[in-house]
Amino acid sequence: MKNSHNFLFKVSVIGDGRVGKTSLIRRFTKGNFDTNYAITIGAQFSQYKREIEGDKITLFFWDIAGQDSFHFVRPSFYAKSHAAIMVYSLEKNRLGKQSYRDTINWYREVKQFCGDIPIILFANKVDLINENSLKKAKIQNLVDNLNLWDYYITSAKSGQGVHHAFNNIIEKLYYQTMQLSPSY
Repeated sequence: MKNSHNFLFKVSVIGDGRVGKTSLIRRFTKGNFDTNYAITIGAQFSQYKREIEGDKITLFFWDIAGQDSFHFVRPSFYAKSHAAIMVYSLEKNRLGKQSYRDTINWYREVKQFCGDIPIILFANKVDLINENSLKKAKIQNLVDNLNLWDYYITSAKSGQGVHHAFNNIIEKLYYQTMQLSPSY
């Protein structure tokens, strides 16, 4: 019989303000969506527990404020992150276009303060666009150019892709850790 182990993973969730970081975490951890927007001040913390193969996994999501006015506090929030989820908005407006362009800045910031940790891209707010017009090749190109772990098309509002994305990340972190530490 296998001994049970406990795993703790810190995941920083980053991206411009108003792209849906808090809503994605809330949808995954609490199963709901709040239509009222509230700016994240500094960072918010959420916890999620799951079991895989008898092992207990705890994830701590650090929802880091995306507004430039919080830039000075972000480095300390990144400390000891095991992975980062980089979120941008698929909206066909200024926010969507800017948040896509800013992914490169978020990527550089994670690399600067976290080193070589897995980074996953969430293209969020798919419920606000015609999904058939989505240029997945453009997203895949970004993933390939930045050597990101993966990407997911999500909607915090409808829940589309959210559980699948987060659960895949949990499993990848778990199995990667198991591969790196065969003593488990």
